[in-house]
Amino acid sequence: MRVSVETPRCVGSGQCAMLTPEVFDQDEDGIVVLLQEAPPEEVYEDVRQAAMTCPVQVISLDE
Repeated sequence: MRVSVETPRCVGSGQCAMLTPEVFDQDEDGIVVLLQEAPPEEVYEDVRQAAMTCPVQVISLDE
């Protein structure tokens, strides 16, 4: 799995960082920071959930 984010469109809801803190974080303005482009397989389901719950759909997955 490869993860990418469209940072300029992020609204800072923080759902991704709460669901998968080992893959996503937030900067001082609350904007998403991608920590791992290729996360380990054991967090795939959490990453998928984070992508689905993003209110502006800025997380893209290439599986």
